[in-house]
Amino acid sequence: MARLLPSLLLTTLLLATWEIACRVFDLPPYLLPPPSAVAVSLVQRAPLLLSAAVTTFWMAFQALVLASALGGGLALAVSLNRSAEQAVRPLAVALQVTPVVAIAPLVLIWAGLDHADRAVVALAAAVAFFPLFSGVLTGLKSADPDLERLFDLYGASPVQRLLRLRLPSALPFILEGFRVAAGLAVIGAVVAEFVSGSGATQGLAWRLLESGNRLRTADMLAALFCLMVMGVALNAGVGAVERAVRRRLA
Repeated sequence: MARLLPSLLLTTLLLATWEIACRVFDLPPYLLPPPSAVAVSLVQRAPLLLSAAVTTFWMAFQALVLASALGGGLALAVSLNRSAEQAVRPLAVALQVTPVVAIAPLVLIWAGLDHADRAVVALAAAVAFFPLFSGVLTGLKSADPDLERLFDLYGASPVQRLLRLRLPSALPFILEGFRVAAGLAVIGAVVAEFVSGSGATQGLAWRLLESGNRLRTADMLAALFCLMVMGVALNAGVGAVERAVRRRLA
């Protein structure tokens, strides 16, 4: 509570300022509704927003699992061979710097217009891929050189070296990459759903588009609030896993 109190006080102050400013300046609701209107929208649209949030979270979770399997598995594979790393790393960087909105139409065609959810998961996984790949690969190369020489002295096999030296050394990098990728998976899922524009997924991004087209700004802010809460909850969950793993290894 001591850590949360300053942020809670600041949030309360900002919300109160927002509410007072909307009433004093008589701002139109379509331009900037007061927090009280957003709260009313949250209550009235709670079932719809909850359903959309579950849909977006499920797609982001699938994307995170897919990115973890592909990014982590590929990093493990190329870490055993320097030539393979030099061949794969530029392609991973190229994927990272390619805007998701540029490849979204192509992925949507490949997935099929009737399976927009698959396209959203694939695009979100592409966004979350690089932090995991880079974190695992960097971590695997961060082992103590003296311990590397000790493993050479005892004639350790590549698998023994990987399991007993490099993976434990890489754990902090892996956990940090996973934390970054968790946030990017949510962002990627929302952006991909925006770009797909079909409404087939019915996630929070579609609710944002729907409300924006009708100038229902309070509903848009309510959906944004749900996205924020979901992102914070996912980050907190990943942080809890990270702390549990660190305590176990301590």
